[in-house]
Amino acid sequence: MALRSLVTPGTLTRGAKSVGLGLRGLHTFTLPDLPYDYGALEPAISGEIMQLHHQKHHQTYITNYNKALEQLDEAITEGDASTVVKLQSAIKFNGGGHVNHSIFWKNLAPANEGGGEPPKGSLGWAIDNHFGSLEALIQKMNAEGAALQGSGWVWLGLDKEFKKLVVKTTANQDPLVTKGPSLVPLLGIDVWEHAYYLQYKNVRPDYMKNIWKVMNWKYASEVYDKENP
Repeated sequence: MALRSLVTPGTLTRGAKSVGLGLRGLHTFTLPDLPYDYGALEPAISGEIMQLHHQKHHQTYITNYNKALEQLDEAITEGDASTVVKLQSAIKFNGGGHVNHSIFWKNLAPANEGGGEPPKGSLGWAIDNHFGSLEALIQKMNAEGAALQGSGWVWLGLDKEFKKLVVKTTANQDPLVTKGPSLVPLLGIDVWEHAYYLQYKNVRPDYMKNIWKVMNWKYASEVYDKENP
């Protein structure tokens, strides 16, 4: 698989296509390419996991998201308020799955392309200021991710309102913004079993320990600098 580009959180609609439904027209979404080969994150994350995670799981969220959006467009056109309400949970879950995974792929990078290199500049300073050290932040995220019951995500985010870094967990496919409208995701770690089980079995802490070896802090720093000028 050749190197390919990936949409960023602020430009997810670049991967969308317009479908002529209803009077408004409807944007549907397509699976974004990875910026690295499936096996490029080994040994931290196996190529088999990456391929299944990307081609099967992320694609399923997109397929179901598009289906729900089409149903929503039809319901709005027909003035079917009951169906509009019923569709909200499917839109949140599958749309959240698309948003979260589109960020997750950018959060990772092969070790020979900067993956695992500690953050520098303003983000590195902010981490030391808010958490004491990078090691302390990693320990906090690992602990909260390991303790999260069921499926979900653990995030490093920027609270734009209070100008501070925060660590949050979200259940299922809820995006970080569901924890607060001023929160911007910098790093998100997928702790659903499909993200690690084939390689790490039920030992989620080992997965979380090793994923930092391919964490793309350069990307997180770019988002931080853009959102916190």
